[in-house]
Amino acid sequence: MGGISFAIIEDRKFKTGPGGRVPQRGPRPDHVNQPYDPASVDLPDVQLLGERQLAFLRDWAADWIGADMKAVLSQTIFAGGAHIHGKVGGRLLADLDSNGWPQSGRARALREMRKAFAFHLAGDQHLGTIFHHGIDDWNDAGYSFCVPSIANLYLRWWDPLEPGRNREPGMPEHLGEHRDGFGNKLTAWAVANPSKKPNGGDTLTTRAAGFGVVRFNKKTRRITMECWPRNVDVTSPAARQYEGWPLTIHQEDNDGREAVAYLPELRLTGAENPILQVIAEPSNEILYTLRLPGDTYRPRVFAEGTYTIRLYDQTYDKTLAGIPALSP
Repeated sequence: MGGISFAIIEDRKFKTGPGGRVPQRGPRPDHVNQPYDPASVDLPDVQLLGERQLAFLRDWAADWIGADMKAVLSQTIFAGGAHIHGKVGGRLLADLDSNGWPQSGRARALREMRKAFAFHLAGDQHLGTIFHHGIDDWNDAGYSFCVPSIANLYLRWWDPLEPGRNREPGMPEHLGEHRDGFGNKLTAWAVANPSKKPNGGDTLTTRAAGFGVVRFNKKTRRITMECWPRNVDVTSPAARQYEGWPLTIHQEDNDGREAVAYLPELRLTGAENPILQVIAEPSNEILYTLRLPGDTYRPRVFAEGTYTIRLYDQTYDKTLAGIPALSP
């Protein structure tokens, strides 16, 4: 739609349930409120998306015909995005109903999305958040924006017990680098926690209810996230979003891996904003695919070795093989 390619995935229906597979450590199979080892629940026979949906994401990530930017739409984010559930004091150590579990399934999904520099938009958490996700290290995957509920009766809070690491100056302690209840690496950039007192209006319109807006700028490749309280008149010059919004990221921030080496700079003629695909040799694994923002670009890679560069679009397809990686 409008040059933005959306992958719509079903991330609840095919997820393995915890009942009968994970020892119950709370009042219900998905709520953990007793100390436990997160690695003990990352079982080899449980799934998040399943193989067919992972294959779909892999194919979609490599197909950029007609697309300038990409986004994944799903029901919920791939993290345990809240610490307190239902009411003040309702702290959980982990929530198996969240898509922070299973951890290996989460990592597989994020790796496929990262190959497309895909932004992730979701809901379901009753809590507006922006997280930068990490797999092997903090911030090495993409960003998610969970919009708040438009009518919020069941409350949740992001309220970590430890202050976040590497926060920007002036950020509150609940932001920054954290681990969720499954040990997943997350950097919280914005959270619309409920206030402890009513914030105006009737029950449905209080408690951090609202809606989100995402703006994709194809010329600059920037993505701006907005999060509005339900009671705000957005046409008023005095209207204010939830604290921490708006936040703007670049398309390529959705693959946060640090470059280990680079391929030679590409200087292109006769092709306007072609699609670039970088393929590792000899494994033939596609590292990432991206529609280039101009006629010069230097691809980054994450290991020494040789690579294949493919440049394609609807009317052409050019491949350069055996390209050696160069040190930074």
